[in-house]
Amino acid sequence: MPITAHEIETLLRASFPDARIKVDGDDGAHFAAQVVDESFRGMNRVQQQRSVYAALKGKMDGSNGELHALALTTKAPD
Repeated sequence: MPITAHEIETLLRASFPDARIKVDGDDGAHFAAQVVDESFRGMNRVQQQRSVYAALKGKMDGSNGELHALALTTKAPD
């Protein structure tokens, strides 16, 4: 079953409750997400993105992943 933008946002919100989160995409496989959270301060971009992928709880893992592609923008607040 394809995942929705709302489901992605819900997963992210569980790990980043105070973040500004925006998820776009409606084809069930390809999405773009922006996550702005204080917890990213001091992390490099790879560390930030790993944190987000961990929050997705395996939805992108392997050929059985529900989420095929995610264009990801992460940063700490200005």
